Amino acid sequence: MPDREPVSLMPPPADLLDAASLFLDFDGTLVELADHPDGVVVDSRLTDLLCALGEKLEGRLALVSGRPAEDLAAMLGPDAPSVVGSHGMEFRWSDGRRERAERPVGLVESLAALRAFAEARPGVVLEDKPLGAAVHYRMNPEHEADAIALGERLAAAHGLYLQHGKMMVEVRSPGGDKGSAIRTLMADPRFAPGRPVFLGDDVTDEPGFSAVALLGGAGILVGPGRATDARYRIDDVSGVLGWLAAALGVPA
Repeated sequence: MPDREPVSLMPPPADLLDAASLFLDFDGTLVELADHPDGVVVDSRLTDLLCALGEKLEGRLALVSGRPAEDLAAMLGPDAPSVVGSHGMEFRWSDGRRERAERPVGLVESLAALRAFAEARPGVVLEDKPLGAAVHYRMNPEHEADAIALGERLAAAHGLYLQHGKMMVEVRSPGGDKGSAIRTLMADPRFAPGRPVFLGDDVTDEPGFSAVALLGGAGILVGPGRATDARYRIDDVSGVLGWLAAALGVPA
């Protein structure tokens, strides 16, 4: 997280997506946050919008999420664009290629500890991922400090990366983030011609904002203003969907 005071950001200009390579976070950006990761529903409005964006951008569209790549692609259906999951550690390219880091050995013990933690605390939800394990305490925020402390101990003991997020903490495979994911995507010949634009809402998206800025593009923060490397801001998920629809010239 940038060590700066919050700044006032303007809405993104209408022509920002012209000749862009567009990268989108999922939870909190394209869909509202849910108490449980499985509580999110993807409707036809979103899938139709993503298909139209992919056509407009000639395939230069990818989702960059903390969710497992295969799970997110399954939610989006057969026409899903390229998907990067697990905070930049899994690639599911739209042409069928698959790339994934090795699952860390230390996740076995970490998952068991986080499961015991969640089972002992009503309202705390465990999420088991291919390259990480997370506990969500949105329904019981009084457990935040204990969840973070446990995550810190597990990360230190097993050489894992401690990933903070909105009302969650995760221990995961080290070595990548959303910034490295965007750099990898932009090195691909299909994405390279575009100017990178990334939309995200969480502190997990900050490496992505930094990456697109260094590559000559722009980040768009979704939600309240904060210290960030994003250049623009949109209020909420509804605003994101409306802005993307406007870029296509279709009703929001």
